[in-house]
Amino acid sequence: MTTATATVGCVIRRATPEDAAVCGRICYEAFATLNRKHNFPPDVPDQETGARLMSWMFSHPGMYCVVAEVEGRIVGSNCLDERGIIAGIGPITIDPTSQDSGIGRTLMVAVMERANERKAAGLRLVQAAFHGRSMSLYAKLGFDVREPLVVMQGAPLKRQIDGYTVRPATAIDVEDCRRLCLRVHGHERSEELRDGIAQGIAMAVERGGKLAGYTSALGFFGHAVAESNGPMQALIAGAEQFLGPGFLLPTRNTELFRWCLGHGLRVVEPMTLMAVGLYNEPVGAFLPSILF
Repeated sequence: MTTATATVGCVIRRATPEDAAVCGRICYEAFATLNRKHNFPPDVPDQETGARLMSWMFSHPGMYCVVAEVEGRIVGSNCLDERGIIAGIGPITIDPTSQDSGIGRTLMVAVMERANERKAAGLRLVQAAFHGRSMSLYAKLGFDVREPLVVMQGAPLKRQIDGYTVRPATAIDVEDCRRLCLRVHGHERSEELRDGIAQGIAMAVERGGKLAGYTSALGFFGHAVAESNGPMQALIAGAEQFLGPGFLLPTRNTELFRWCLGHGLRVVEPMTLMAVGLYNEPVGAFLPSILF
């Protein structure tokens, strides 16, 4: 697949697993260059981690991933998470030597066109709040700022909150989790939860024997939904670790934010949740993933 673009000499094609090593290096270098410029730690710690991430996304049947080539050389990539009626965009990464040449816009348009073709109800992404150029680009493409976020990290609390039971999520929980997500967000994210269950990183929390919340993974690429802050605190408190750079927390939820700070967790970096299309103000507690 190729797409005509406004960027002279840039060709967009579907990513393949064989592209993962090159795109993983670009992913690492792009985020490391940007974050260090602003005195933040890199979201991707090394090239090997970047390659593993790209390999997983490029191979996953629920992901639509593309690369940008200039004169046959890969200069960037972007992915569209198609596991639900809301599509998540990212990570979009451009080779630092090819930045500011319109390639980022071209990659964004490619996945947005794909989402339109598939009639996605909405599109979302999470961007580094300190990166003014990316926020401006997404705003120009129609994305609205919906939620200020921070990445939280720290030593696992490994404690139990009275009245709540945290346990591994199983396939039996998927329907109850689907209904909870519908109540909180107006859409469900069951396929992400199933992936988390298959990987053994999804958790559920009960109160009085009934499901009160769940997380597909408590970390950068996982989301969490709970009926209120109590079960969300229990999920965070019961986590063995916070995967990747940490988990994303909406700072408008001041009660949960202060609770995390009061238990020794720290802010790593600020981020912004942006959306176009369907968006319902959440009714309950939630933690987005880096995709949305």
